[in-house]
Order: sequence, then structure tokens, then C-alpha cells
Amino acid sequence: MSIPHILLGLLAERPKHGYELKREHDERLPGAKPVAYGQVYSTLQRLERDGLVAVAETVSDGGPERTVYRLTDEGRARIRAWLGEVEPPAPYVSGALFTRVVLALVAGEDPQLYLDRQRAAHLARMRELTAVKTDPDRTTARLLAADHALLHLDADLRWMDLAARRLADLTKEIA
Repeated sequence: MSIPHILLGLLAERPKHGYELKREHDERLPGAKPVAYGQVYSTLQRLERDGLVAVAETVSDGGPERTVYRLTDEGRARIRAWLGEVEPPAPYVSGALFTRVVLALVAGEDPQLYLDRQRAAHLARMRELTAVKTDPDRTTARLLAADHALLHLDADLRWMDLAARRLADLTKEIA
């Protein structure tokens, strides 16, 4: 995910400072890879350099000074264009799971052991995400994030079942 696009999208609502953007990233995109404060501030500096955001004001409110950024017209056009793009489906058919199965065979290891361990890890994560879905205090965003992750994990589990059924044939091809 593009941190510059996320920040532009969050600024489309109204001007905000870096701390607020970091907090909103974490709240509005639950389950996303956390973004560090330093990454937020360095990205804001690049966006300002590129004319996509501008300093709206500097406020202190009795604490440290905070620079509030606003979206420029060019920044608003950039986020609109990005939101209008279709996210391309995964361009490569090989992923980490597939690669490990093949390389286990190449290295003379048992790929079924890898698949069994991976299945256990996926099932543990699915239990965690299912608990999120039943939490009465969860937000809709958190629910959607859990659903998204669960469906991907389910697809991986189905692929692991298929891979296990085809291991004998794959072993012959690699040997």
C-alpha cells in the first residue's frame, strides 16, 4: 500500500498534522501494517516538496508545535486519479507458499511438513480473526479487515490442500 496515497486520502477530509494522520491511519485501516511516525513526517515532506500538500498552519495548543498540512489542488487531483485506478490482480502466479513447497523438494526436504506447519499457523490466525468478528465493540472497518484477511487465508488453505494432493506428481517433475 502506498503511504503517500493513504496520507493524501486522509487529508482529503480536512487539514491535519502528522500525529493525527498516524492515529487515523491506525484507526481507519485496522489490520494494516503500522506506519511509523518518522515515515509519516518524511512522506509529508516529500508530498510538500512535490506540491501535493502545503502547510496550512502551525499550532502549539500548549504542547509541542504541530505543523498542519492541507491538500493542494494538485494533491486532490492525484488522490482522485489514484482512487479511479483499478488495483491490478496479482501479476505473478508464484507466491511464498508455492515457492517454499518447490524449494523444499529441491533441497531434499519434506514439503508436507512445511504445509502442515503453515496450515497450523493459518488456522491460528483465522481463530484470532474470527474472535475479532464476534467482538461486540469492533468497528465496521475492523470487521471488513478481518473478513478480507479470513478470505485470503481460506484461499491459501484450499491451495495447501491441492498442493498436498499433487505433491507426488510435483516430486516426479522436480526429480
